[in-house]
Amino acid sequence: MAPTPDFETLTIADIARLAEADRLPPVERWNPDHCGNSDMRIARDGTWYHQGSPIGRPAMVRAFSRILRREADGGYVLVTPVEKLDIEVEDAPFVAVELKAEGEGQGSTLAFRLNTGELVTASAEHPLRFVEREDGPHPYVHVRGGLEALIARSIYYELAERALAGDEDPPGVWSAGAFFPIAP
Repeated sequence: MAPTPDFETLTIADIARLAEADRLPPVERWNPDHCGNSDMRIARDGTWYHQGSPIGRPAMVRAFSRILRREADGGYVLVTPVEKLDIEVEDAPFVAVELKAEGEGQGSTLAFRLNTGELVTASAEHPLRFVEREDGPHPYVHVRGGLEALIARSIYYELAERALAGDEDPPGVWSAGAFFPIAP
């Protein structure tokens, strides 16, 4: 896998081009027999664990993230053409850790870099959603195939600031022609 580019220097057009060129394995077409549990867990903060120890190599986490799939029953599996292993996910399998915003109002485009290095642009195909819980709002962006990224708290504050600066009612943010209210 190629190293992840410096998100800070990318334009929204660069991000769209890189995301389009990033070919993922066709996990949705692989249907091997279930083989058991992977002894892996993805914590709410995006840390991947194997047998209770954090996986310290980012390249390894990125490789595993590319074979992650959400099942119809809501569970998560790591899947290859020959095996399928359960993996525990505490909240969402990814965390959006950086935001790049270009434009204002309806002309805005919002792109995120995930903790795995993957890039995603909020759009009708990759919607934002906001869930209110006892511990506050939980914002998410759809990544692919039912997989979401929890948006880091600092980035949520940036989104809320953009929403409150606009004149939409209810407040929300625009990205790639789609509107996302920040209130659930």
